[in-house]
Amino acid sequence: MARTIAFLFLLTSNLISAQKEVITAKGQLLDSETSQPIPFASIYLKNRTIGTTSNSEGYFVFHIPVQNSSGTIVISAMGYASIERMPDSFSSKEKIVLEPQINRLEEIQLSGAKNKVLTAKEIVRKAYKRIGENYPTEPYILEGFVRDLQKEDDTYVEYLECAAKYSYQGTQIKREPSIELLGVRSNGIAEKHPWNKNTERKNSLIDLVEDDFIRFNYGPILGKKGWKYKIESVLTYDNRLVYKIAGVEKPFQTATLYIDAKTFAFMRMELTRKAIKNRSWRRRFTNGALQVYYNVVFEYQEYKGKMYLKYQKEEDHWRIFKGLESNKVLFTKYPKKELFVNNIITENVANYPFKRNMEIGNSIENQAEKFDTEFWATYNIPQQTAEQSKILKELKNKIH
Repeated sequence: MARTIAFLFLLTSNLISAQKEVITAKGQLLDSETSQPIPFASIYLKNRTIGTTSNSEGYFVFHIPVQNSSGTIVISAMGYASIERMPDSFSSKEKIVLEPQINRLEEIQLSGAKNKVLTAKEIVRKAYKRIGENYPTEPYILEGFVRDLQKEDDTYVEYLECAAKYSYQGTQIKREPSIELLGVRSNGIAEKHPWNKNTERKNSLIDLVEDDFIRFNYGPILGKKGWKYKIESVLTYDNRLVYKIAGVEKPFQTATLYIDAKTFAFMRMELTRKAIKNRSWRRRFTNGALQVYYNVVFEYQEYKGKMYLKYQKEEDHWRIFKGLESNKVLFTKYPKKELFVNNIITENVANYPFKRNMEIGNSIENQAEKFDTEFWATYNIPQQTAEQSKILKELKNKIH
């Protein structure tokens, strides 16, 4: 009993100590016209690199170091007017409304060669040619949070979270970043299907960083032959005008690109591939796996004139057959991985604390160190949704 009381006292003391070092702003973002939640909005300190993201229900929790308590919080979302608030102005469980802003295409000066109005494809090509100008060429570090979910048919079998640093060498260097694991929370990993357990690639962080449209020049951003583009609308994002462009490459691929109307930077990109009548865009692998759905999203934030990753999502559907030629489906697996960036380091990068400690060939949960309660108490992560809480509870019940 004495040991239990001592542990609880130490835990409480650590949490109080951590809370004294930050000011916490929280709330839910809603559309002023529809009262619907606004997901994946940016909540950050003005002219600083620290921030967080609202979850799919519009909720957010933002921990601000006390030394930045006099700063201004900016809340921005694609298609809405940004607002600014002081850190101490947030009340508990506050509902914060944002005003939608969609602009008419005719209101924007679209100039190309000889003052011609640019087509959607010309805008995409222009954005591609300006990648070297709009994205960082010098080394930088991103800090962020990854949530990794996996489902087999209708049953969730994995819920993994980790905090990490990513050390990049600039956009022109065509390789993945080095990674330092800061903390891992293996919230629940249930017994998986033998096929999944024995053949899956276990390192979800590598899966995320190797799919980089900007760095590796693939996907819908090239404006290459086969893609058809159309300007759908002009939106407001972070006090700038952004083209929303729809792209199609038949029969399997669709894309949505958000491109800054002034700098032609890619602000957000989404690519979706779908199988049609069991016909996929790729052959079945020798292990019997066939990808029938693929969706990836990249969203960027501007800092000192350059665009840095803010949010990334990768979601797949894999139909697992008994073998290469078999028509018997064993199960369908649904992996989903999200990366939320909460800090950008661009100055004195060479001397910034960084330790490359992640083993690429080893699963993330097997590289977890002792759980650090104080670290996770104030680390900026998206608030858990009701659905995620339910998934976590179901997983824990299976494990116990």
